[in-house]
Amino acid sequence: MINFNVPPFTGKEFDYMREAVENEKICGDGPFTKKCSEWIEKRTGTAKCLLTTSCTHATELAALLAEIKEGDEVILPSYTFVSTADAFVLRGATAVFVDIRPDTMNIDETLIEDAVTERTKAIVPVHYAGVGCEMDAIMDIAKRHGLMVVEDAAQGIMASYKGRPLGTIGDFGCFSFHETKNFSMGEGGALLMRDEKYIEKAEIYREKGTDRSKYYRGQVDKYRWQDYGSSYLPSDMNAAYLYAQLEMADEITQTRMNRWNEYWELLTPLASEGRIELPYIPEECEHNAHMFYIKTKDVEERGRLIDFLKKKEILSVFHYIPLHSAPAGIRYGRFHGEDRYTTKESERILRLPLFYKLTADQTEYIADQVKAFYRQ
Repeated sequence: MINFNVPPFTGKEFDYMREAVENEKICGDGPFTKKCSEWIEKRTGTAKCLLTTSCTHATELAALLAEIKEGDEVILPSYTFVSTADAFVLRGATAVFVDIRPDTMNIDETLIEDAVTERTKAIVPVHYAGVGCEMDAIMDIAKRHGLMVVEDAAQGIMASYKGRPLGTIGDFGCFSFHETKNFSMGEGGALLMRDEKYIEKAEIYREKGTDRSKYYRGQVDKYRWQDYGSSYLPSDMNAAYLYAQLEMADEITQTRMNRWNEYWELLTPLASEGRIELPYIPEECEHNAHMFYIKTKDVEERGRLIDFLKKKEILSVFHYIPLHSAPAGIRYGRFHGEDRYTTKESERILRLPLFYKLTADQTEYIADQVKAFYRQ
């Protein structure tokens, strides 16, 4: 069976985890946590990166820093993972969903401004599949209306928009290091901050509401409870696992890109015949080969293709039941405007296996079976 995903593993992970144990510092903000944060800061140019226990927690931290409160509204796409909305709903905000673009599956930037009200506090663009949203337009809307921008870049590390790394364009950016992502620590994430003025408050929220980070740096003689907060620090053993992959980030990304390009070349004939649709990458975007998906004619055809591939020992998946149609989405949010593409496109998309250890032979076999389904 060719699994849909196999977590990345380089071979150094266990060595670094052992080193973390030998450092006698396996809780949060140990040496490997700092190494990972510094690596991200250097590669992205962000003012500060704080490693977190998940991208969900990174987004929750962003919501706290953006001072989201009860009665506020936050604009986001309905086609996204639940964490995108959860972070703001937890603060008492209403999720205002707008439609997506059918080409990139990202939020339709031309529909955002019409959804802005006097209660709107933030825009949350989601960079689906590591392909950047139209950030210039989004940032312009945010500036004119005095809104915060929180980039859900869970899938966006090593990708960029007009040369700017995803996650560094808005006020805050959130990465994921879940086992399904390009680089993994099992469960984990990171918060990126564009402005240094948020660093101290972010450290306090992340350290249970204390100034413990200052204490560890020798800036205060004891740490005290300063504000509300929670524990968003990952274990240094998790960070050690991640650092082994960040050291090989370019190689991992290039390997994934090779597989992505192979899929594209092998399946282009089917797309040319109008049997399927392939991903669209805008000229101004550099993606990271986070996923390769195709679009079938409709949900029925997708179901038949999934079953066909499974019989050929290939696990393909779909995801994201649109949030506005889910029970919690109905309770905590509303869809602004017409759902022209969100539901329709979500029922057509099918993700093919793509991971670091996937081979060219496997990619060819998978593409051959997709073609066989349409030739039968």
